[in-house]
Amino acid sequence: MPTDRYTSPLSERYASREMQYIFSQDKKFRTWRKLWIALAESEMELGLPITQEQIDELKAHAEDINYDVAKEREALVRHDVMSHVYAYGVQCPTAKGIIHLGATSCYVGDNTDLIIMTEALQLVRKKLLNVINELSKFAIKYKDLPTLAFTHFQPAQPTTVGKRATLWLQELVLDLADLDYVIDSMRLLGSKGTTGTQASFLELFDGDHERIKKLDQMIAEKMGFSGVYAVSGQTYSRKVDSRVLNVLSGIALSAHKFSNDVRLLQHLKEVEEPFEKNQIGSSAMAYKRNPMRSERIASLSNYVIADVINPMLVSATQWFERTLDDSANKRLSVPEGFLAIDGILDLYLNVVDGMVVYEKVIYKHLMAELPFMATENIMMDAVKAGGDRQELHEKIRTLSMEAGMTVKVEGKDNNLLELIAADPSFNLTLEELQKCMEPSRYVGRAPQQTEEFVQEVIAPILEANRDVLGMTAEINV
Repeated sequence: MPTDRYTSPLSERYASREMQYIFSQDKKFRTWRKLWIALAESEMELGLPITQEQIDELKAHAEDINYDVAKEREALVRHDVMSHVYAYGVQCPTAKGIIHLGATSCYVGDNTDLIIMTEALQLVRKKLLNVINELSKFAIKYKDLPTLAFTHFQPAQPTTVGKRATLWLQELVLDLADLDYVIDSMRLLGSKGTTGTQASFLELFDGDHERIKKLDQMIAEKMGFSGVYAVSGQTYSRKVDSRVLNVLSGIALSAHKFSNDVRLLQHLKEVEEPFEKNQIGSSAMAYKRNPMRSERIASLSNYVIADVINPMLVSATQWFERTLDDSANKRLSVPEGFLAIDGILDLYLNVVDGMVVYEKVIYKHLMAELPFMATENIMMDAVKAGGDRQELHEKIRTLSMEAGMTVKVEGKDNNLLELIAADPSFNLTLEELQKCMEPSRYVGRAPQQTEEFVQEVIAPILEANRDVLGMTAEINV
């Protein structure tokens, strides 16, 4: 790693090697050559005077790129595409005259961008599915474990740890649906020419419109796509980049929400993210176990959410058939959005896979609040024992406020049950009241909802994608 120049933390600390390769120079220029082969081969199959010998020569040098020649040529002509056309021609003297025939720079540039984004989306999808898989296991494991639920971060009616996990899962399922829609809608630019009219190809094919239409489709199929965008200027619509980064932003929203909940739960000591044996939480406070992974998820998520405005601005400000004020922005915003979401999903998977649940702390917190939440049941039991509902309601309200003051002002334990037992109006003993304190009585259908959601919604998704499951995530702490 060079120490005398800037290097991106996304590469050095956060993104996987797999995602980094997708956006590497090597991947880009190898894709250029595959596109030139697809173009030449399709043109030959449609009757242009290109020989199989020329195609074979191009294929023989599809991978061994002579970067030194391309770099030297670019210093002279100041054009990256023509420099690589020249370098490819040096290696393929028989075929050099037909490389890039009829095409403009966007033939390789834009089609490669679309190919790379589609491949990156597939990797994001794979990682998202693995997070869903691990989180569903967590949900089922803890579907019956009662926990204090919060609204406004104030104690509310209990839920279960597993049911809370389904809320995180539900957001990821929505993200997966959006992701699949965008992946399924991805197309190639094809061979559209300098302003999208295919005029150069009309000249090459002697005005034969049908062969030109077939050319586009043949190139798309050779590159693994179902087709091309029906119309374009010189470039594909930059709205595509905006759609792609919007999907990444959606995943970041979900991950951020999860990370916030984990950080709050870790503060409560109910849940803890993985912590390495020799990991240092604080340079000053040796006892600390900071939720570093969840904080990093939040930090990277903020970046992805903010990054989505870049392709929006680019798309909104393109002029007519194309301008070049998209180029520098795209080179930054699209790859870095993918590298960041890649790091986020690795962290998400790592946290879920190693998350620790402290059941006794959860029980302690729940029992400290449960007497307040059980008051309706207590009141009904007291009515059955002969009490007056309206009178009992007022008494419970008053006693609840008294118990609340005991907890908040005096710092003592919740004594509401003792206060109720001491009031003859309720005609209930402390032992009878304590029988009302079984947490599972207050979680409603949370266990059943969790089981139904995983079985009916998650299981079919995982079954349809079982070939990509089983990933683990290595992160740089």
